[in-house]
Amino acid sequence: MTDLFEKSIQILELPKVLERLAGQAVTQEGKERCLALRPMTDPDDVQRALDETSAAVDMSALRGSPSFSGVKPVAASLQRAHMGGALNTRELLDIAAVLRAARSAREYGEGDERKKTCIDHLFRSLTANRFLEDKITGSIVGEEEIADAASPELASIRRHIRATASKVRDILNKLLSSNQAKYLQEAIITQRNDRFVVPVKSEHKNDVPGLVHDVSSSGATFFIEPMGVVKANNELKELQAREEKEIERILAELSAECAQFKDDITQDYDLLILLDVIFARAKLAYRMRACAPRIVERGLYLRKARHPLLDPDRAVANDLMLGEDFDTLVITGPNTGGKTVTIKTIGLLTLMAQCGLHIPVSDDSRVKVFRRVLADVGDEQSIAQSLSTFSSHMVNIVGILGEADGETLILFDELGAGTDPIEGAALAAAIIESAREMGALVAATTHYAELKVYAMTTPGVENASCEFNVDSLAPTYRLLIGIPGKSNAFAISERLGLPKSIIQKAAARIDAENVRFEDVLTQLDEQRQEMEREKEAAARLRREMEETAKASREYKAKMEAERAKAVEKAQAEARAILDEARDTADQVFKELNDMRRRQRKEEDWQRVNDERAALRRSLNEAEGKLGARPEEPAPPPTRPARAGDTVELVKMGTQATVLSVNKDGSLQLQAGILKITARQEEVRVVEGETQQSAKKVVARAEHKLRTLGASPEVDLRGMMTDEAIGALDLFLDNAVLGKLNEVRIIHGKGTGAVRKAVREHLKRSRYVKSFRPGRYGEGEDGVTIAELR
Repeated sequence: MTDLFEKSIQILELPKVLERLAGQAVTQEGKERCLALRPMTDPDDVQRALDETSAAVDMSALRGSPSFSGVKPVAASLQRAHMGGALNTRELLDIAAVLRAARSAREYGEGDERKKTCIDHLFRSLTANRFLEDKITGSIVGEEEIADAASPELASIRRHIRATASKVRDILNKLLSSNQAKYLQEAIITQRNDRFVVPVKSEHKNDVPGLVHDVSSSGATFFIEPMGVVKANNELKELQAREEKEIERILAELSAECAQFKDDITQDYDLLILLDVIFARAKLAYRMRACAPRIVERGLYLRKARHPLLDPDRAVANDLMLGEDFDTLVITGPNTGGKTVTIKTIGLLTLMAQCGLHIPVSDDSRVKVFRRVLADVGDEQSIAQSLSTFSSHMVNIVGILGEADGETLILFDELGAGTDPIEGAALAAAIIESAREMGALVAATTHYAELKVYAMTTPGVENASCEFNVDSLAPTYRLLIGIPGKSNAFAISERLGLPKSIIQKAAARIDAENVRFEDVLTQLDEQRQEMEREKEAAARLRREMEETAKASREYKAKMEAERAKAVEKAQAEARAILDEARDTADQVFKELNDMRRRQRKEEDWQRVNDERAALRRSLNEAEGKLGARPEEPAPPPTRPARAGDTVELVKMGTQATVLSVNKDGSLQLQAGILKITARQEEVRVVEGETQQSAKKVVARAEHKLRTLGASPEVDLRGMMTDEAIGALDLFLDNAVLGKLNEVRIIHGKGTGAVRKAVREHLKRSRYVKSFRPGRYGEGEDGVTIAELR
């Protein structure tokens, strides 16, 4: 990478984007690698990095990001362990943290076997040594503490230490409670030089035989180890030395095991850092609302591109293109209109994509991989080097033209500025032409009208402008490709209060060609604005038509569904009436059979025949009250329907209200929540009096039919639980409709499953007031007697 390329990277503010990227990384080395990212120049490498970022974005959306917390550099520690050195507790815990993160990341990578990604192999390459991880964490509690379970020897030594320390305290406690307690400054036990001592008043130091270990700063207190605990303290000191030696042995053993797996742990660490950087790119993509561009061999096309360092809610998105239909883009327009931001956006998004980062654009954006991106942007006037603005720009341009080739993207800001306008414009056109001859893609900003003409008359060169609202004196930051921009200096000056006479004098100094050219630009801009307004209006009408068509389709589908639902409901009601009629017939024939069994030879046969005839009449009446036969023709309409009439749809049997009569004689009907159109012959008027009388007849018929079909007893024996509950519900419905006060449910004893289900159901039934098991003679526990509300 050349110095000029690196300088261009700084000018285009890629490091600021990388700082945001580093903020998404978890590990310190991951942050450093993010900051050190530089654009790749191999299309395959760029595509691989973009695919890795896309895979991480998808995985993060489904499962969140893997954990990399606690991962710290361990290479130096592993190298020292490999050379035979013993690691301290902090270094061993860092190695355990790497192993734990590797295990967690591997489990994360195995979370979804259905979808394969290009980073699956990174997760599979993690070794995750659970045995070594558990051994370290089980042996080391913290930086300053080794667990008793680290070794049986250490546990034994510490057990003896606790016993000996307790023995010493017991001896000293006896001293504190003896007549020698009066010699003590305080009745406490303390330590000096890791040995237990007691504080003795200086005037009584000879009254307590022992070894003096310390004297207070005032000299009033001597810390004496009584002779009775010297031996125990010596034993305690020996045990502590053994403990230290055992801890050193444990650390050396753990270090040797880490050295044994040095290569695997080092590989795990490198993979975790790599994954941390990849998922940092995914997090940045989410926060920037970015997506992956498509890598192409020529040109770039950035749809709805936004500068990544601007607020995404306020930044204006533009379509930026270069290298497909034209290789040079000349951007004109007023100051503060967004020209510099536009060419910086082109350069920065290209650099980000070549770093493997998603860029803030819409789908189907395309980017070419350049060998170098060179920019001359900003004012680099140097007093120290005696360089003017023009000179500093020219130094950069000379360097750019010296390095440019067919794989270069060149960005010029205010090309040719800082010198005589005529000479500057000619020089700018020549520089652009020279860069084009090298095969480079060029984007340049300028104020020169000559460059606007150059772009309009040169094949492969395209004008573009940054829109400016003269009424509000504010830029819109919209880029208009194909249209040259105006400086709008006179309009802006007039709006800011410059006298009109001065503006007229200034206008008189402009030659006629420039005036005509600016007038043409003004007319083009007005035509563009008019065309955009018409385009927006057409788009709005098209959206409205699409919404209306969609609403019509939805309404039609809803009508069809309601119609089907109504037909299905009518069929269900008809089936229910027929089922009820069959139940009534079954009950009638059952009673006939009962009568047949009860009859005796001496019975009056005439009476039996009369009862049988009466039952047959009841059955015929019930069947007759079920309604009209399907094949029976509907009665003719009494008169033509009018608005406000209640009518019945002949085919559906559904009543509706007439909303209006259309010009062609058809009717607009309201049936519940549905609006229906029907012809006069498809309906008949339901008169109020006839309707009420029909309702009464139907109600009486339904009452008689239901009363006729109601039975005080149901037999559920031999049924499964679900089947029995369904039959019980139907039986209770008929019993309530039949105004029965008490019913008898036969479920048998058997396993008790049906009995239990029946009684649980009766507890929840709104029809049942109370129930009880059958008494002696009623069937006992094989039946349940229920009282209805």
